[in-house]
Amino acid sequence: MTADLARAGGPIACLGLALLLAGRGRQQRLAGLAGWTLGVLFLALYLAPHGHHAILAAAAVLGLLAAAALAHFLRRWPWLLPAAALLCVPARIPLHVGSTQANLLLPLYCVAAAAAVLLGYQLVRGDVRERELGPIALPLAGLVAWTGLSLAWTSDLREGALALLFFWLPFGMLALGIARLPWSRRWLARLWFQLLAMALLFAVIGIFQYAAQDVFWNAKIIVGNAYSSFFRVNSVFYDPSIYGRFLVVAIVATLVVALGGGRRIAALGAAIAVIWAGLLFSFSQSSFLALIAGVLLVAGLAWRKRGALALGAAALVLLTGGFATPPAQSAGVSATSGRFKLVTNGLRIFADDPILGAGVGSFKHEYGLRLHLRGKEPRSAASHTTPVTVAAETGLPGVALFAWLIVAALLVPLRRLSRTRLIIGAGIAVIAVHSLFYNALFEDPMFWGLLGLAALAAREEAEA
Repeated sequence: MTADLARAGGPIACLGLALLLAGRGRQQRLAGLAGWTLGVLFLALYLAPHGHHAILAAAAVLGLLAAAALAHFLRRWPWLLPAAALLCVPARIPLHVGSTQANLLLPLYCVAAAAAVLLGYQLVRGDVRERELGPIALPLAGLVAWTGLSLAWTSDLREGALALLFFWLPFGMLALGIARLPWSRRWLARLWFQLLAMALLFAVIGIFQYAAQDVFWNAKIIVGNAYSSFFRVNSVFYDPSIYGRFLVVAIVATLVVALGGGRRIAALGAAIAVIWAGLLFSFSQSSFLALIAGVLLVAGLAWRKRGALALGAAALVLLTGGFATPPAQSAGVSATSGRFKLVTNGLRIFADDPILGAGVGSFKHEYGLRLHLRGKEPRSAASHTTPVTVAAETGLPGVALFAWLIVAALLVPLRRLSRTRLIIGAGIAVIAVHSLFYNALFEDPMFWGLLGLAALAAREEAEA
């Protein structure tokens, strides 16, 4: 019975979110919000552990009360939404309910629920705005709707429901809420400063972890470090590569600010150096590749031909230091061979059903079947390349919509340059490049938040 709820809830919720993103008129958007809410409820009922309904119901009531209280503050100070979301990005809370164990972004889900409550209040009160995400709205709505529909035929219903309930649906609501903000250059500056301060703190924690040879949270990393010739750190994040991705976004954003010159350039350079040191000990080659791409993009767009070649050469010398260490080299050899195998077999999954795909969340299951891997969720089958994952799970329609979304997401902020738009566009590019080697594009709330900021910056320029 609950499986049927999930098969229906995923498409209902995603079609509702698509209506919120691209619908016309207040009635359509109210219907979309109702669909989003109903679908989220169906998915939650399916995924809830059995035998603990009283505890889960009480937690849901408390969460809704907290979301309603936060929505009140967001109505008075709208820019608390991206600030709170950014603050909650690394906050994974370990939960143990019966035999179910998970590390969930509970504070971030509360922020997303508050954004939904505020949106509902504004629509009921007569808000007539529409398509706040601008040129990003249609490709994002199409991809969300098609991905949700694929839950109806996915071969791994649980993984698909998890992906929709914990990533696509709440983060899509965050992107929409951020795109609806009133323009404020002062708040954007505060948001960048918050990003820089968090990155510095996390980098210092990572450096101390390396010095103490001790990490938090992730038992897999702890065991891996015990049997490895090098020691990876994860700071306050669960995964070293996600930690590295966060630091790369902060470095690239701070580099854009530093290019403006002024008396603070020395301080910003020192901050970048500290964050880079914290990044080094993550030994995340995907993060260093993303950093190289981000620095070269900023150099090419900000300085054009003047100094771009020199900065690019310096960047390659500096950044490839992350690959020059023996630990990174040994890690790279094993990672490259393993990921090549994942990509080739992922493309075979796509070739088996190029029209519909295997369904959202089905990559590990399908990969395990083809290679006869043991276990319900074989870890060695986890995808590391977002385009391949999209192709395998959603087929040609998903690939086309995904390509449209990435092009629109980059063109909207980078079409006409300013410092703000360059920071946003470079951040999107960095996360997109990182996802080519580590996946987790749509699982990253920063990607969705940057989509909202890109649309907000473009709308401000059009209105001006």
